[in-house]
Amino acid sequence: MPPMSDLFASAGLDAAAPRPLADRLRPRRLSEVVGQEHLTGPDGALTRLLASRSLGSLVFWGPPGTGKTTVARLLAHETELHFEQISAIFSGIADLRKVFEAARKRRATGQGTLLFVDEIHRFNRSQLDAFLPVMEDGTVTLVGATTENPSFELNAALLSRARVLLFRALDATALARLLARAEEMEGQALPLDEEARAALVRMADGDGRAALTLAEEVWRSARPGEILDAEKLQTLVQRRAPIYDKAQEGHYNLISALHKTVRGSDPDAALYYLCRMLDAGEDRLFIARRLVRMAVEDIGLADPQALVVANAAKDAFDFLGSPEGELALAQVTVYLACAPKSNAVYTAYKAATRVAKAAGSLAPPRTILNAPTGLMKRIGYGEGYRYDHDEPDAFSGQDYWPEALGRQHFYEPTDRGMETRYRERLAYWERLRQERRGED
Repeated sequence: MPPMSDLFASAGLDAAAPRPLADRLRPRRLSEVVGQEHLTGPDGALTRLLASRSLGSLVFWGPPGTGKTTVARLLAHETELHFEQISAIFSGIADLRKVFEAARKRRATGQGTLLFVDEIHRFNRSQLDAFLPVMEDGTVTLVGATTENPSFELNAALLSRARVLLFRALDATALARLLARAEEMEGQALPLDEEARAALVRMADGDGRAALTLAEEVWRSARPGEILDAEKLQTLVQRRAPIYDKAQEGHYNLISALHKTVRGSDPDAALYYLCRMLDAGEDRLFIARRLVRMAVEDIGLADPQALVVANAAKDAFDFLGSPEGELALAQVTVYLACAPKSNAVYTAYKAATRVAKAAGSLAPPRTILNAPTGLMKRIGYGEGYRYDHDEPDAFSGQDYWPEALGRQHFYEPTDRGMETRYRERLAYWERLRQERRGED
């Protein structure tokens, strides 16, 4: 096994050169990795793999600053593999060919290669396919790192040959341990009061590298003897934007969480996820449109006002703009979460769509068709139609269904909210229908 001093030689690091705190504090063994105990702890997935001496190709999926690159280097060290790192942002097929050829030459001399591919989701399908032969014949042990969901971003052929391991965002305890290590290495405490220290952890947003970068900024900015409070800390280092890509998974995760908490009638959780999205800079009209969708999908006719309120909130935001209009989005979020719930119309719509597609172009009964021409009248269009307003109870009970299809039933009102009344009314009309058509 190469000596520990050579562990990061492949990364081109010069021990004499100035190095960022995050790099100097990089773990030297798996047991030093914080926040990923499910992978690197005594019973972790990676610990078990190393014990079996059979690593296999891996995909590391997790947010930035959670140790993916470091763990890949440590795995290469532990398995005595040559560590080769490339980034999908800066590499193409020609670069891959060179890397694969170098790996083949190493293999011929008995030296294996762990190829770490950062941002592997940036490769297109044909580039990802180029990895398959060298993974299958053992030329390289691939370790890919991605911040995006591999199920969406990587092709099935590659995923079938690699094990996906989830890296978790560092929680407050893990970040606190990281800061304590930094203080030990630097030989000085961070000049922060308790509240400011907690604020720094929140600013890091689960990113260990960000936490150490912020710590460096604090040490550089604080005057001798100065202890920063939370307000002063924010002034000095500004606020780090939350991890949230409006085009990627964070966007879909949070809108999904908002929708499900509204559906689950939890206004507090719904407000929390709404504020997460607003804080991250999500398009406000996108949120407004989704709230309208929730009103029709999950509340429906249990509270017909839900759609009115949701549309009014959208218009209010459009009129007021940000930040005043955001209160309208908060108001409708709470309204929808507190409203009685029904997906009866949504379910009926899907069922009716299935029947409409399957049954084909069946003609409605001629009775209910208009007859604007003499010919149409002669062949029976509109003949026998009964105008409901002229009937007792404004209800004729006549048949409106294509003869070949027969009467169907899609809408089943719930016993919640206004739909309780609709259920009673529909049951009443059904009784009248049977009476007037002479049915038992």
